[in-house]
Amino acid sequence: MSEIPENLSYTADHEWVGPNEGDGVKVGITDYAQDSLSDVVFVELPNVGDEYEQGEVMAVAESVKAASDIYAPIKGKITAVNEKLEESPELVNESPYGSGWMVQMEPSGEMSALIDAESYKNSLD
Repeated sequence: MSEIPENLSYTADHEWVGPNEGDGVKVGITDYAQDSLSDVVFVELPNVGDEYEQGEVMAVAESVKAASDIYAPIKGKITAVNEKLEESPELVNESPYGSGWMVQMEPSGEMSALIDAESYKNSLD
């Protein structure tokens, strides 16, 4: 069973959005997504300052099985990227909600399209 923290919001595409220290939000992929990918060997992240519409491809995670697009869960600007993933992409597998986060974003729109943990869990059943 995948870990689904209650304090985060989710997308149907298996991204999570959570609070960040300071401004904005942190974004990553869910436990279910990293498990589906299996061993992540490379993560291509966007540049700080890039702006995305909700649903736009903003990153790519490559595993031994496949490459998977990571979609912007909200409209906003990238304020930071997890540079540790360049050297250690396996952090996405080891700690998808912790040290395996991908980007920090400054939202510039509503976040109402996100779903809560219970709805996300139900979408996996």
